[in-house]
Amino acid sequence: MLRTLPQTRYQTLTVRLAAAAIFTLLTVLSARVTIEVGIVPFTLQVLVVLLSGLVLGARDGALSQAAYVALVAAGLPLDARGLGTAALFGPTGGYLLGFIAAAAVAGWLAQASAARLWRRWLAGVAGIAVLYILGVAHLKLFTGMDWSAAWAAGAAPFLLADLAKAVIAAALAEGGRRTLARWGL
Repeated sequence: MLRTLPQTRYQTLTVRLAAAAIFTLLTVLSARVTIEVGIVPFTLQVLVVLLSGLVLGARDGALSQAAYVALVAAGLPLDARGLGTAALFGPTGGYLLGFIAAAAVAGWLAQASAARLWRRWLAGVAGIAVLYILGVAHLKLFTGMDWSAAWAAGAAPFLLADLAKAVIAAALAEGGRRTLARWGL
């Protein structure tokens, strides 16, 4: 049965922050795997975002993604295109902010009832839905596109790949949790 990292009285704030920092670093690294497909690039970040929620839970998964967004907001060129703060105010800003919500939703659903692989996958799909809602809405507002054009540019090309990423995250979640627990994180 999947359990996110246990929140026990023995788990210190330092340990929780270290686990979140690992996923922040993984998000940074996954941004380096980028394929330009249009206004929104294809990256491995969605996989890491979902995995952060499934492994760390809603609170710490969202914390790891908030730390990533804060680093980008501070001007560090850690986003897929290396823009830093400008990425938050460009067409992909909604997706970056959506990382936080997607990790929280996936983590919350995983904590609630993700004992089986298909349930973890559904938690990941819910995270993707939240990510797309925020990302496509921001893309629409930023570019002036209508809803169908924003969907076609910012979600449709990625849907099958992101659903596959949710399967991979669901399959890796229990092992990721065990690995961090074995490291004392």
